[in-house]
Amino acid sequence: MGYKVTGESLVRAQSSQPTILCVEDNKAYLRLRRAVLEREGYLVLTASTGSEALSILRREPVCLVLSDHMLRRTTGVALAARMKKMKPHIPVVLYSGQVPEAMGSVDCFISKDETVARFLSIISSLIHRYRE
Repeated sequence: MGYKVTGESLVRAQSSQPTILCVEDNKAYLRLRRAVLEREGYLVLTASTGSEALSILRREPVCLVLSDHMLRRTTGVALAARMKKMKPHIPVVLYSGQVPEAMGSVDCFISKDETVARFLSIISSLIHRYRE
């Protein structure tokens, strides 16, 4: 059973849908990303800071983390390193317009220039690999 974050409350979702944690400090981008992923049938948890993302990852059954690279007070690469120490088997994907100089613990990079179809195909592939 997963949970879906809606504002401050957690709503129990009675489903075996894969859960994606989206990390983005721009609220408009975060809403858009969540809408696209939910339309594909994913449960989506959201965080706007690195510390919030770590807290959610610690307590929720996340299948994949999708993070922007340039976050307030941290980067997606730095966040991925901390996440991999907690849950090394969960794929961490950077979704950004800026390619990092080094990927570190990041499993995959998706450019924001990718089409929505290609973006969703990559996400689906990573989730299937994780769940097998």
